[in-house]
Amino acid sequence: MRGWILIALIAGVIYYFATETDKLDEPIAEIQSVMDSADDKISSMTGTKIIRKSDKVIKIPSGVIERLSGKEVNAFKDIFTDNESVANFKSEYCGFGSKHPIFGKDNLQLICDKI
Repeated sequence: MRGWILIALIAGVIYYFATETDKLDEPIAEIQSVMDSADDKISSMTGTKIIRKSDKVIKIPSGVIERLSGKEVNAFKDIFTDNESVANFKSEYCGFGSKHPIFGKDNLQLICDKI
């Protein structure tokens, strides 16, 4: 039991020094710089970078088209032409309180939920 109390006291002292004082700022910065340089060395040794690129176009979600009117269906199909247009639509109209000139509030919420 005394071992656990000792560990808790040591952890408390380290936490205090790390958060309330600037005594550990230099050692933490040195360790961070060593980690960054090691990461840079590993990256330069491999010489490759992983880039994820998806060429697949997002499929039209099921159950949405049945609820839309004719004008809304045309606008909906225009959105799902490529990934960029879907991402633009999502960033512009899928936020809190966003409104769309063609889609109604409920249909817009459904579309945003399905994307």
